[in-house]
Amino acid sequence: MLSKQQARAFFLGGTLVTFLIFIGLTIYSFSDGNDQTNYENITEQVVRGKVIWEENNCMGCHTILGEGGYYAPELTKVVERRGEGLIKAILMSPVPWEPNGRKMVAYGFTAEEADDVIAFFNWIGEIDLNGFDRIVSPLAKDKQLLNNQSEN
Repeated sequence: MLSKQQARAFFLGGTLVTFLIFIGLTIYSFSDGNDQTNYENITEQVVRGKVIWEENNCMGCHTILGEGGYYAPELTKVVERRGEGLIKAILMSPVPWEPNGRKMVAYGFTAEEADDVIAFFNWIGEIDLNGFDRIVSPLAKDKQLLNNQSEN
C-alpha cells in the first residue's frame, strides 16, 4: 500500500513520463521524413473536387479515411478498386445509380466536374494509410467476407 506521499510521487512521475512520451511522439510525427499527408500533390483540380465533394454532401452517405456516412461504399481507394471510367460514368449519369438496392442521387456532373472529383479521389487514394485496412466501413467488410467465403 502506498502512502499519500508515495501516491503523489507516483502520480506526478507517471504524468511527467506520459507527457514526455506525448511530446516525443508529436515531434516524431511532424518530422520531415514521416509526413504521410500527400499535401505536396494538391492541385487546383483536387481542390475543386474537394469543393464539389463538400457542396454535394457526399460524406452524408460515403466515407473517406473512415469519416462520413456508412450508407454507401467507402471511397478512400475507390479509383484503385473501380477505375476512373466507371466512377466518371456514375458521376455524370443523368439517372440515379442503384447498386445493390441502394440509390445514389443523380448529380449529372459535367465532364470537368467529374474529372475534378476523380482527381480528388486519386489524391486521397495516394495517401499513405500506414498499414490500415483500405476498407473501413463495417458494411463493406461484411460484404467482402461473404465474397471471400463464396470464392472458397
